Amino acid sequence: MPGRYFEQFTVGEVIEHSLARTITEMDNVLFSALTMNTQPLHLNEDFARKHSEFGQRIVNGLFTLGLAVGITVPDLTEGTLVANLGYERVVHPHPMFHGDTLYMTTEVLEKRDSRSRPNQGIVRFRHVGRNQNGVVVIEFERTALMWKRTQKPAINAPT
Repeated sequence: MPGRYFEQFTVGEVIEHSLARTITEMDNVLFSALTMNTQPLHLNEDFARKHSEFGQRIVNGLFTLGLAVGITVPDLTEGTLVANLGYERVVHPHPMFHGDTLYMTTEVLEKRDSRSRPNQGIVRFRHVGRNQNGVVVIEFERTALMWKRTQKPAINAPT
């Protein structure tokens, strides 16, 4: 698995994720529909043109958050995550629009051994997303419970 184990993270380390994704109109409309979000700023171009300070529809912020986490998975947690424990300080300083591309950077803020699970550790990340122009469009912190390399149970091991 390409994800990192607890021991492989260094506090202060910054990871530039090579994976990026351009957001389409279909992404935004489908996500809004699936989550029953009827906000016209996401769905109604006429409304957004006439009543939004941006003059166009904006991408659903929860889609942006989900995509931001997903972009980081191969480099950080794929196959090595026990569970995400929480998300904090989620901010959207600038909207995403259809056709924008999301690029992510992650900083390792802190890490510690789990007090109750000796084979696992807790890592706190700060994620920053920028569009194709380098404008910050999302920032958030995430706390993850990670496997330690030497103590992860084997997948599909005989019992």
